[in-house]
Amino acid sequence: MTEITSLEWDETVAVFERRGLPESSYENLHDETYELRPGPLTIRGALDLDAEGWTEDTGVVVDGDLTVEGNLLNTDDGCPALIVLGDLKAANVYLEGDVKLLVLGSVTVEGAFIGNMTDKLVMIEGDLKAAVTVLSSEFEPDLIGGTLHGPVLAPAYLDLAQDVDPAALLVPEVLRADGEDDTDELRCFDAPRVHGGRLLARIDEGLPVVLG
Repeated sequence: MTEITSLEWDETVAVFERRGLPESSYENLHDETYELRPGPLTIRGALDLDAEGWTEDTGVVVDGDLTVEGNLLNTDDGCPALIVLGDLKAANVYLEGDVKLLVLGSVTVEGAFIGNMTDKLVMIEGDLKAAVTVLSSEFEPDLIGGTLHGPVLAPAYLDLAQDVDPAALLVPEVLRADGEDDTDELRCFDAPRVHGGRLLARIDEGLPVVLG
């Protein structure tokens, strides 16, 4: 069984300092209690940061690598922070709402890394590697310390936007037809030709969103 330890803020900071996480990454976290889980840690299936029972603390610190065999998901405000003091791997990543994700190493995503809306703290000290990165509603990671690998599908006003064809990257089910609106106003999704509601539904269902 994985040993879980609840840490006060000063104890949490001591762990960060021992592992070399820059203060610039964690200085904007809430100075409350955090749950420490030793790594490497593998989650069998999806990890929903909003899910009841994931943790009762302000956040979870994985002291090492974290592998999520399914999708890593956050869609709600006020969810626990996730701090990975190693590398993070997942099938897909969907981040929305008041998400706080700090990764000391690199993030490797088999499918899509998706970010929507701006009320977030997302800092990756290493590389971000994904089959496609989809960004919407002013969402950009606060830091990618290494290299961003793979095409980026984003509105033109974002610095990371690239001139790529959504139909060459994503399954047809998540694309908006010509003249079609994204009727899910809560998503506020403005990535080119992407239907945010259908994209999230497929992520929720564990269905592929990336071609091939």
